[in-house]
Amino acid sequence: MMPFPICSSPFSTSNFIILLYFLSFLLPAASKLQGNATDRDSLLEFKKMIKGDPFGVMSSWNETIHFCEWPGVSCGRRHRRVTALGLSSMKLVGSLPSHIGNLSFLRVLDLQNNSFSGDIPPAIGNLHRLQVLLLHNNSFTGFIPSNISGCINLEALNFSNNYLMGSIPSQLGTLTNLQTIHFVHNNLTGKIPPSLGNLSLLYEFFANKNNLVGEVPDSLCRISGLQYLIVYENNLSGTLPSSLFNHSSMLAIDVGNNFIEGSLPPNLFITLPRLLYFSIHNDTFTGNIPPTLSNATNLQFFYISRNGLTGKVPDLGNLHKLQRFLIAFNHLGEGEDGDLNFLSSLTNATNLELLELNTNNFGGVLPESISNLSRNLIEIGLSYNKVSGKIPRGISNLIGLEALYLAYNKFNEEIPPELGFLSGLQELALLGNHLSGKIPSSFGNLTLLTRLSLRENHLQGIIPSSLGKCLNLALLDLGQNNLSGYIPQEVLQQSSLCLDFSQNQLTGSIPEDVGNLKFLNYLDLSYNSLSGHIPKTLGSCVQLEMLNLTNNNLQGNIPSTMQNLKSLQFLELSNNGLTGEIPSFFKNFKYLQNLNLSYNDFEGPVPSVGVFNDTSSFSIIGNRNLCGGISQLGLHECETTKPKKSKSSTYLKIVIPVISGFLVLTLVVCFLSIRWLKRSRKEPPPDSQENSILRMSYQTLLKATNGFASANLLGIGGFGAVYKGTFDHDGTVFAVKVLNLLHSGATRSFMAECEVLKNTRHRNLVKVLTACSGVDFQGNDFKALVYEYMKNGSLEDWLHFSPQENSQSEEHKKLSFVQRLNIATDVACALDYLHNDCELAIIHRDLKPSNVLLDNNMTGHVSDFGLARFVQPSILCSSASQTSTAGVRGTIGYMAPEYGMGSEVSKSADVYSFGILILEIFTGRRPTDELFKDGLNIHNYAKAALPVRGMEIADPILIQERDEQAQIKQNHKSHNRNDEFQECLVSLLEIGVTCSEESPRDRMNIGEVVGKLNILKKSL
Repeated sequence: MMPFPICSSPFSTSNFIILLYFLSFLLPAASKLQGNATDRDSLLEFKKMIKGDPFGVMSSWNETIHFCEWPGVSCGRRHRRVTALGLSSMKLVGSLPSHIGNLSFLRVLDLQNNSFSGDIPPAIGNLHRLQVLLLHNNSFTGFIPSNISGCINLEALNFSNNYLMGSIPSQLGTLTNLQTIHFVHNNLTGKIPPSLGNLSLLYEFFANKNNLVGEVPDSLCRISGLQYLIVYENNLSGTLPSSLFNHSSMLAIDVGNNFIEGSLPPNLFITLPRLLYFSIHNDTFTGNIPPTLSNATNLQFFYISRNGLTGKVPDLGNLHKLQRFLIAFNHLGEGEDGDLNFLSSLTNATNLELLELNTNNFGGVLPESISNLSRNLIEIGLSYNKVSGKIPRGISNLIGLEALYLAYNKFNEEIPPELGFLSGLQELALLGNHLSGKIPSSFGNLTLLTRLSLRENHLQGIIPSSLGKCLNLALLDLGQNNLSGYIPQEVLQQSSLCLDFSQNQLTGSIPEDVGNLKFLNYLDLSYNSLSGHIPKTLGSCVQLEMLNLTNNNLQGNIPSTMQNLKSLQFLELSNNGLTGEIPSFFKNFKYLQNLNLSYNDFEGPVPSVGVFNDTSSFSIIGNRNLCGGISQLGLHECETTKPKKSKSSTYLKIVIPVISGFLVLTLVVCFLSIRWLKRSRKEPPPDSQENSILRMSYQTLLKATNGFASANLLGIGGFGAVYKGTFDHDGTVFAVKVLNLLHSGATRSFMAECEVLKNTRHRNLVKVLTACSGVDFQGNDFKALVYEYMKNGSLEDWLHFSPQENSQSEEHKKLSFVQRLNIATDVACALDYLHNDCELAIIHRDLKPSNVLLDNNMTGHVSDFGLARFVQPSILCSSASQTSTAGVRGTIGYMAPEYGMGSEVSKSADVYSFGILILEIFTGRRPTDELFKDGLNIHNYAKAALPVRGMEIADPILIQERDEQAQIKQNHKSHNRNDEFQECLVSLLEIGVTCSEESPRDRMNIGEVVGKLNILKKSL
C-alpha cells in the first residue's frame, strides 16, 4: 500500500490557515493577560515599599479587586494596562522600587507631596511612553538617573524640593518633547548642560536654590519659546547671553543670588514686550538701569537690589501694571535734587505694593507727588540715603501703607501728625534723622503698630501717653533724643519685646507697671535722670535678656524679685546710688555674660562662682565696701564671727556624722548608677535645643579622626581643637571642632554655633554638616561640630605664611591682588547676609583672618560662630543688639573700641573688624604688629598714607606682582596697569579706614561696602 500523502490528510492546508486565523485573536489575548500580571505584580511591589499610609490608600489595593479599580491607578480602556499612577498628597512614606520600570504603558507618574525617600531608580528610564513625571516635594536622594533619556515622550519633569545631588544629566537634551523642567531646591552641582538648547519645545526651566556653577548657556537662552528662566540662588557666574533678551516669548527672568556680572543692555526692554518678572537681585551687575525700562508695559515685578548699579532711575510712566519695584542696596542717585523725580512717573501704577529704594545715593527732597502713589502700596523703604527736607504730609493718603522706613536720611522739621491717619501702619522707622519737635499724640491711632523707632533725632517734650493705645507695639525705640518728663504708665501696658528710652532727660521713678510687660526682652533706660528704687515688679519680666539702667539716680537695694530673671544675659546697673549687698542669686544665672555693678555703694561679700568667676564677665569697681570674691579682684577677706554654742551642740555632734555618712553613701550610689547609665547607652538623646542638628556619635568621630590623632590636628582655638576626619562609607573629608568643656564658655560657644548655623545658609559661610553631643568612652561629656573641609586652610595661613613653619612651597602661599579682593568681597557678602538677610540679624563678634576659611577655589567662608549673637527684630534699637557682653567679644586688634567701654553688641562693631581685616589683607601687617605702638595703630597707619602714599604701605608681595604685571604690559606696549592697580589699592585702603573709624557713626554700612567692592572687582 502506498504511503498516505500529507496533502490528503484531514488536516489540510485550508484547515491550517483557519487555525492561524483563530490564533491571531488568541495570541494578543495571551499577551494582554501576561501584561496585566506584570502590572499587578509591579503595583504590589510598590505597595510593599510603603512604610506609612495614614489615609489607607495602600490598604485599599486588594488583590480580590482588579488593580484598575485601585485608588490612584488609572488604566487604558482597550488593554487594561496601567497608564497613570496618581498618588499626590497622600502622606505616603516609603521608597520607589525598580519594578516601577515594568509599567510599560505608564504615561503619568505623580507622587508629589509625599515622603518618599531613597534613590530614584534607574529603571524609570524603561518607561518609554511616560509623558509626565512629578516627584517634587518628597525626600528623594542620590543622583538624577542619566538613563531618564529613555523616557523619549517625556513632556513635564519635576524633581523640586528633594535632596538630589550631582549634576543635571546632559542626556536630558535628547528628550525633544520636554516642555517643563523643575529642579528647584535640591543639592545639584556642576554646570547647566548646553545640550538643553536642543529642547526646542521647552518653555519652563526652574533650577533655583541649588549649587550650580558656570555660566547660563547661550544655547538655552536661544530657545525661541522659552518663557521662564528661573535660576536664582546658585553659584552661577559670567555674563548673561545677549540671546536671552532677543525673543518676545519671555515672561520671567530670575538670575538673582548668583555671581553674574556685566551691565544691562540699554535696549533691554524693547525686545521683551511680554515680560512680567525680572530679577538680578544680589548679583554683581554695574552700569545704569536701561532707559528702555518704560517699554516693558506688562512688567509687574522689578527686582535689582544688591548690585553695583549707578546713575539716575529712568522714567517709569508706562509701567501701569507694576506691583513691586525693588532697587535697594545699589549706588543709584547722585546725591542731589531731582534724584527722586521718577516717583512722579509711578502715579499711574495703581497696583504698586512694594517700593524699596533704601541704601542708595538718593538726594534732594521727597517729592509731594508721593502722596499720589497707589492706595495699594504696602511698604516704602527709603532708609540710608541723603534725602532732606520735610516728610510730606500728604503721605497720609497712602491708606494701605503697613511699613514706612525713612531711617538715616537728613529729614528735618517736625514729624507730620498726619502719619497718625495711617491706621494700617505696622512698622515706622524714622531714626537717624534731624527731626525736631514733639512726638505726635496722633500716633495713638496706630493701633496695629508693632515697631516704632524714632531714635537719634532731636525730639523734645514728653513721651505721649497716647502711645499706650498701641497695644501691639513690640518695639518702641525713642533713644538718643531730648525727651523729658516721666515715663507714662500707659506705655507699659503693651506686649513690648523691646523698650529703649536711653540717652534722654527723663525724670521720676521707673513705674511699677513695668511688671505688666510679661514678654519684655530688652529694656534700656540708661543715661537719664531716673530716681527712686528699682521696682520689685520688674521680677515679673521673666523673659528679660538685656536690662540697662546705667547712669541714673537709682537708690536702694537690688530687689530680691529679680532672682526670677534667669534669662538675663546682660545687666548694667553702673553709675547709680544702689546700696546693700550684691545678691547671691546672680551666681545662678547661667546665661548671664555681662554684669556691671560699678560705681554704686554696694557692700559686703562678692560671690565667687558663676558669672563672678571670670573678671572679664563682671565689673564692681567704684564700690569701696566690698570684700571677698576671687583672688584677681584683690579685695580683702570678709570678717567672720564665730557662732555661739547652742544648747543642742552635743546632740548635733552625734546626729551630723550619722546624717553625713548616709548622704555620702547615697551620693556614691547615685554616682555609680549615673556612670553605669552613661557607659551603657551608645548615644544619649541630645538636648531639645540642639535636637534639630545633632546626629553624629562620638564613636564615629573617633574612628574618622583616627582617635583624634595629632597627625590630623588642624589647629587649636579658644574653645577647642579642630581635626581632619574622613568618613569610611563615602570618603567624605570633613573638619571637626572638639570643644574643650573645661573652658567656662565652651558649652555656650557650642550652643551659639548650633543656633547660628542651623538658621543660616549662604555660599560664603562655612557649612556645618552635623554635630555631636554625648559622652566619650570614659563617661565624660563630649560636644563637637562637624564642618565642610576647607582644603586651603585659613586666610591667616596665606597672609602670614612662614616657609619654616609649613611644608608647602612659599610660591604656593602667595595671594594675588585679585584673590585678595575676591576674598574680601566674600567676607563682606557673608556679613551683609548675617546682618541684613537673616530673620534675626546675627553679629559675628570675632571676625579675623583665622576665621576666614578658603575652599578649593579660594572662595572665602566665614567660620567660628562661638561668640555670635542674634539681634532683636529688624529695626531693634538700631544701633545696638539685644545683648551686650563685657566678657569675650572678639580678639584684640580686631575688636571695636566701643566694646572696651562696655557698649552694646552692634553691627557697626562687626564692620570695624571687617575694616581691620581689609587693611591687614592689603598691607600684610597684623593689627598687633610690633610697628604699632605709642598710639599708632593700623587704622592711623593707613589713614596717614592716603591717598598719595598708599603704595608705600602695600604688602610687598603685591608690589612685586604689580611690577611683574607692569613689565608684561610694557612688552605689549600698554601702560595702564600701574594706574589701575594703584587706584584700586587706594580705594580698598579707604574702605578699610572708613570701616574702622573709632566712632560707629562714621563707619560705612556693610551693604554699601559690598557694592563698592563689586565695583572694584568689575574694574579689574
